[in-house]
Amino acid sequence: MIFVLVYCTTGISGGHINPAVTFGLFLARKVTLPRAFMYIVAQCLGAVCGCGLVKAFQKTYYHAYGGGANELAEGYSKGTGLGAEIIGTFVLVYTVFSATDPKRNARDSHVPVLAPLSIGFAVFMVHLATIPITGTGINPARSFGAAVMYRKDKAWDDQWLFWVGPMIGAAIAAYYHQYVLRTGAVKALGSFRSNA
Repeated sequence: MIFVLVYCTTGISGGHINPAVTFGLFLARKVTLPRAFMYIVAQCLGAVCGCGLVKAFQKTYYHAYGGGANELAEGYSKGTGLGAEIIGTFVLVYTVFSATDPKRNARDSHVPVLAPLSIGFAVFMVHLATIPITGTGINPARSFGAAVMYRKDKAWDDQWLFWVGPMIGAAIAAYYHQYVLRTGAVKALGSFRSNA
């Protein structure tokens, strides 16, 4: 589903359907502050509307599965949940940076077409690892929308985990891609050219 959503919204917003991704791209100076703010507001409103539709049309399943609200699973500490959200979001945002990097070689020109697919696979893999811990947040808007519509205290108890963790993970991914990998690649290319 993420593949389809990113593919369909790329021409409209660049595929921004996650505040953590938008935040990472803002930190990398690929999105302006006003645009990032408006994207995040739209993402949160979209999530509330989407959860409202599910609640309206699938009441039985909606209540049976806790409204899809993210919660820290029993037996896990808040530190473990925060770590899972940080690492999961890092994987997602790093994949976004790598898949959409405009400075790829000409031989990789087919990659932008496949970017939504790799992003969708990254989300799938993160879900496999973190569903048992936090229900997989990695998208603060989705966690927020579910909590707003479910309206139970438990859905709000650990809501901060689903904002702080993804934002930290996105910041680390942005820093790593922009300042560690890019800087290393520029230095390596410069030393290669000077030796040639």
